[in-house]
Amino acid sequence: MNNLFSTYLSQLNPIVGNISYNLNLVKESWEKAKALEADVLITSELIVSGYPPDDLLLRPSFIKKIEEEVKKFIGSIGTEGPAIILGTPWLLKGELYNASLVIDQGKINGLSLKNNLPNYGVFDEERFFTSSSTTSVINIRGVSCGILVCEDMWTSNVCKSLVENGAQILIVINASPFDIEKLNDREKIASKRVNETNLPLIYVNQLGGQDELVFDGNSFVLNHKANKIISLSGWQNNSKLVSWERGSNGKLLNFSAEPYYKLNEYQEIYTALVLGLKDYINKNGFKGVIIGMSGGIDSALTACIATDALGCEKVHCIMMPSFYTSTESLTDAKECSDLLGVKYSIIDIKNILNEYTIIFKKIFSGLDEDETEENIQSRVRGAILMALSNKFGDMVLATGNKSEMSVGYATLYGDMCGGFSVLKDVYKTVVFKIASWRNENFLEFFKGKDCEVIPKSIINKPPTAELKANQFDQDKLPSYDILDAILIDLIEKEKSLDQIILDGFDRNTVLQVYKLLKIAEYKRRQSPPGIKITNKSFGRERRYPITNQFLEKVLN
Repeated sequence: MNNLFSTYLSQLNPIVGNISYNLNLVKESWEKAKALEADVLITSELIVSGYPPDDLLLRPSFIKKIEEEVKKFIGSIGTEGPAIILGTPWLLKGELYNASLVIDQGKINGLSLKNNLPNYGVFDEERFFTSSSTTSVINIRGVSCGILVCEDMWTSNVCKSLVENGAQILIVINASPFDIEKLNDREKIASKRVNETNLPLIYVNQLGGQDELVFDGNSFVLNHKANKIISLSGWQNNSKLVSWERGSNGKLLNFSAEPYYKLNEYQEIYTALVLGLKDYINKNGFKGVIIGMSGGIDSALTACIATDALGCEKVHCIMMPSFYTSTESLTDAKECSDLLGVKYSIIDIKNILNEYTIIFKKIFSGLDEDETEENIQSRVRGAILMALSNKFGDMVLATGNKSEMSVGYATLYGDMCGGFSVLKDVYKTVVFKIASWRNENFLEFFKGKDCEVIPKSIINKPPTAELKANQFDQDKLPSYDILDAILIDLIEKEKSLDQIILDGFDRNTVLQVYKLLKIAEYKRRQSPPGIKITNKSFGRERRYPITNQFLEKVLN
C-alpha cells in the first residue's frame, strides 16, 4: 500500500442553477488532481446546484436534472483517477438531502448526508432538506474518512459519531458565506473539533458571489494537533494538493509549515465587495454599470469597487449638477473618474428643475421649500440614470451605505434607484476606512489601477447630499462615529435602548436613531439587493415587519 494519502482541495465558483457548468468546473479540477496522482478531489457543499439554490429545490424538474447530470458526469470520467467528494442535493427514498457523494471507480461508492440543517440568518435549509440522523465513515483508498457537510462541524455530535466509527480524518465541505465576524469563528470551531477528536481536519469552502451573499473560499487544513498547516488564499479559484503520511498507529500525519494567508479586516471587506459585484454583473449578463457620481465618498468608492471588479471600460460615471452642486464636488468627481480611467459624463439638471418649479408653482403656492424639493432633485437624477440603463443595457448601481439605509437618509425612486447596491451593508465609518485602504493597497486580481484612485479631498470633506445650500449630513444626523456605534448596538447586537444609554450614549440621540431606524423599514424593503458583510444584513437576515407598533420603553 502506498504510504501517502493525497487530497486535492478545490475551492470553486459555481453558478446557481447551471448544473452542467458546475460539473464541468469539477471535471476540470478532477483532471488536475488526476495529473498530480491525487487520491481524492474535495469540492464544496452543493457544488452541483450552486449555493443557495433556494426554491429551485422545490421543483421536481431541477432535482431530476441534477440526478441525470451527475450520472452523466460519472460516466464521463470513467473508472480511473482520483475519487471525488461531490456536494449535491440528492433524492433518496422520496426525501431530499443535502448530500456528499463519494464517487470512485465509475460509481457512487458512499454517501454522507447532512445532519444539522441551519435555519437562522441567511439559511433556510429546513424548508428544503430532510435532516439525517446517521453518519457514515467512508473508505477512500484505504483511509476511513469522516465527511461532514458544513453545519455538521459546528456541533460536536457528528464528529463524535464519526470517531466512534473509526474515522481517521475529518473532511468538511462548506458553503459558508462571508461576514467579517465569521472568518476567525470557522477556525476556532474547527480547532475545537480537532482537539475533541485528535483527528486532522480539511475545510473546503465555496467561492463567489450569489445575489446578496459572497463566499470567500479561505479553505484550510488543520493537523491532528489543531495547528493550521495549509490555507488557500481567499477570493480566487484556488486548489492545493495536500499529502498525508499513514502512521503505523492509523494516524494521518502532515508536517507542512507553509506560510499561510493572513486576514486583514478592511482588505477582506473591500475584496468581498469586488467579488460580489463582479459575479452579480457577470452571472446575470449585464454589459457594465452606470453610477451617479456626486463628488462624495460613497459614489467614489462604488466607482472604485466597480472598476476593480469589471475594468474601467465597463464603468460609466455620470455627474448631474444642480443649483447646489459645489465647484469642489465637480472637481472631485472629475478627478476621481480620471484616476480610475472610467468614462465620465456631465448632465446638467438645472433646466429640468426649473421646469418642475413651474409645474408645481400653483399647487405649492404659499408653501415653504422643504424635503419635497430636495427629493425632486434626487428623483430627476434617478430617472436619468435609469434612462441610460434602458438605452445602453448597463445596470445602475445605487451608492447608499448601511448608515443611510438604517435611518432612511435616502430617496425612494431617487438615489435608491438601481439593480444592485454595493455598499448596502457597509457602515459610513467603514466606507472611509476601506477607501483609505484601497488608496494604499492593490491585489493582483483587481482590474483597476495600482495607485491612489480616490482623491484625499473626497475622503476628508464633510459628507453632504448637496440638495440645498450649506447642507451637511450632520445637520439632521449625529456624527457618523456616534450614529454607527448606536446602529451596531441596535442592529447587530440587538441591545435594548436602556443598555445603549447605560453604555454612555446620549438618551435623546439614542431615541432619535431608534425612531429613524424603525420608520425606515418600508424604504429598505424597496431597496436593491446588496452584498452582505455583517451578521445582520438588511434582507435575508434582518426581517422586521413594516407595520410595527411595538415601541420599546426606556427606563433611564
